[in-house]
Amino acid sequence: MDFTNCRALVFGAGISGIGAVRLLMQKKTASVILYDGNEKLDENDLQKKATDSLTVDAARLHVCLGALPADLMGEIDLVILSPGVPTDLPLVNELRERGIRIWGEVELAWECGRGDVLAITGTNGKTTTTSLLGEIMENYVEFLKSPVTDGSILDNPEKNAQECEGLPRKDRVFIVGNIGNPYTEAAWQTTEDSITVAEISSFQLETIEHFEPKVSTILNITPDHLNRHHTMEEYIRVKELITKNQGGEDTCILNYEDEVLREFGKTLKSKVIYFSSLHKLDKGIYLDGDSICFADGESVTVLCSVNELNILGRHNHENVMAAAAMAIMYGVPYDVIRKSVRSFQAVEHRIEFVAEKQGVAYYNDSKGTNPDAAIKGIQAMNRPTLLIGGGYDKNSSYEEWIQAFDGKVRYLVLIGQTREKIATAAKKCGFENCVLADSLEEAVTFCAEQARNGDAVLLSPACASWGMFPNYEVRGRRFKELVNQLDE
Repeated sequence: MDFTNCRALVFGAGISGIGAVRLLMQKKTASVILYDGNEKLDENDLQKKATDSLTVDAARLHVCLGALPADLMGEIDLVILSPGVPTDLPLVNELRERGIRIWGEVELAWECGRGDVLAITGTNGKTTTTSLLGEIMENYVEFLKSPVTDGSILDNPEKNAQECEGLPRKDRVFIVGNIGNPYTEAAWQTTEDSITVAEISSFQLETIEHFEPKVSTILNITPDHLNRHHTMEEYIRVKELITKNQGGEDTCILNYEDEVLREFGKTLKSKVIYFSSLHKLDKGIYLDGDSICFADGESVTVLCSVNELNILGRHNHENVMAAAAMAIMYGVPYDVIRKSVRSFQAVEHRIEFVAEKQGVAYYNDSKGTNPDAAIKGIQAMNRPTLLIGGGYDKNSSYEEWIQAFDGKVRYLVLIGQTREKIATAAKKCGFENCVLADSLEEAVTFCAEQARNGDAVLLSPACASWGMFPNYEVRGRRFKELVNQLDE
């Protein structure tokens, strides 16, 4: 798309919105309006964030807060929705009815970016898989730069040189998504020789038009964000949009253990590779005992043992398989993948070991923002656990989470908006050891007082953080602060 004379409205002034404005300003768009319904935001601060360190004409940017004037709607050619803006808002519907093109940040970044894109979506595991694949691809680029020098990613220089023959020649990797770097902030820096590893949410997939990743994956689909998507059918449809524009030269990696995805794979135009933690596959990547194996239809290659990994739980073994399969299908040598997965450390806030105090291990799983993610958190525990849960209500049900405790949970300490709802669900499931706390501080104090030598304390809320914390990162970091303040 030619943005030269485009008049664009960016809806939402958060980090994604600011990134979209900065990208549009660099594309020499005729004019950009940064709009947010929160009239209490600081207009000068937003203007500065959107133009800081850029060589652009700041006069082309207009910040609008509160109500959007009707006369502005008549001047707009393109709307960029931030992920947090629902696509069915009355104002969005009005803009749509006027025939204005509506994109999200992913479509904008795709239209402005270059190079290959590897994209990850799914209800759970996106951040871990994105981070791991990002490390694999960074190691791959380093391998390409110095295949025959000592200290390269492989230990055999002669083999390195042979491996490089015929591989995609790339020189830089961008890792983007909900890991602190918006896709729109990276897109203007991409080239034909770069690789973008992108974590993509359902909110971002709602508004794609031409987005076509070279390799994609859908890790899993379990109930989440139903307050936004309203039905499970719609949530599934939106997740599957990541494959919308993929063709025969592209690849999609799918979870064989997810019945919806297993059937969905039969409908795709792209190449399909499955990963499985419970079944041996004739073609695909799977767990065989403790070994992660890749079968190409003719031979089987053992990538590594799960005992060599630094991340816990079957769900993380699935994340490793998905990232490895994406790298294999892109063309990364097995040895580069092996070294990467063996050295990879847990992502912050995802079953992250914090400290051991008086024989009690504390784990931060603040990114467990829905029941399915929290199930994986408790399943990874191998000792009696005091579990901290609760937070913002996303219209989730909690019975399956509670049933997954499997005798491990000594106390369930509940905070936030959902604490009574979860306590009621626990009682229905026959779990009585629930404690209601007024704050995270109170919950950590209770756990520290009640925990015994050999126990674990796990923050794995099964809920979003809103109402108590601005995001799961702030919640997780506060938990770590509280743990580190405990007496040895």
